[in-house]
Amino acid sequence: MRAPVTRHAPVRESTPAELIDQLGIRRVLAFAAHPDDVDFGASATLAALSDHGVEVTLCLLTAGDAGGFDPARSPEETARIRAEEQRAAAEVVGISEVVLLTERDGFVAPTYELIGEVVRQMRRVRPDVVLSSHPERAWDRLQKSHPDHLACGEAVVRAAYPAVENPFAYPELTGQGLEAFKVRHLLLMGAPAERVNLTVDVGGFEQRKLEALDRHFTQHRDAERMRGFVLDQLRTTHASGGYAEAFHHVVVNDEDTISGF
Repeated sequence: MRAPVTRHAPVRESTPAELIDQLGIRRVLAFAAHPDDVDFGASATLAALSDHGVEVTLCLLTAGDAGGFDPARSPEETARIRAEEQRAAAEVVGISEVVLLTERDGFVAPTYELIGEVVRQMRRVRPDVVLSSHPERAWDRLQKSHPDHLACGEAVVRAAYPAVENPFAYPELTGQGLEAFKVRHLLLMGAPAERVNLTVDVGGFEQRKLEALDRHFTQHRDAERMRGFVLDQLRTTHASGGYAEAFHHVVVNDEDTISGF
C-alpha cells in the first residue's frame, strides 16, 4: 500500500514593502490566544509593516493565566503580569493597540459568543489583513498547535467568512454602528508545512523580534536557548540564508470573488 503524498503549496517570497503593495495594506488586525503567540509567530513581519506606516492592532483571546513556571503565582497575578509583558512587547514591535478578551487560558473554543467578539473587533478596526494562528494542527512541530491556537484560528476563520460580511449575523453589532464589511486577506501563522505559501523577508527585524520575546520574561526557562531556536527558525524559513517568517496566505475576497461556492 502506497503512503499518502503530502502536497506542498508553491511558496511566494516577499519583502514587507512588496507585501504592502501587493495586498494594499493600511491596517492589520492580529489575533492570538496568548501573550507571546504573535511575537513567536509574526512579530518581525509586524514590526516591518509598522515601520512602513501600517497600523497594527492586536487582540488577545486570553491573558495567559495558565502560563509560566512559578507554582506560587496565582492565575490572576499571572494574567496581570502577562498582559503587561504583552503591552511592553507591543511597544517594541510598533503595535498601536492591544485588546484583551476574557477567554480562559487552556479552554478556548470557537463558540458563537467568541466568534461574535472576533467579528466585533474586525468590524471595529476594518483591517485590510487579518493575521491569526492557523486552525489546522501542524504535525511537523506539535508545539505550534496548542489547542487554544487551533481554536483561535477556527474562530477567526469563521468570523472572516461569512460572519463579518453578513449583515444578518450578529445584528446587535449593526445596531451599534459596526457595519458588515468584507475581509480581503488572511495571514495564518504556525501553519502546517504543506500549507505555507508565503514567506516574508524580515532581515533587519530579527533583533526586534528577539527584543519583543524578551519582554515575556515569565515564559522562558532558558532565554538564550529560546533566542537561538528563534533565529534558527527564521534562517531555515528563508530560501537563501537570511531571515524570514512563514504564513499561509488566504485570499478571502478579491475582484473575482462571488457569493456562494
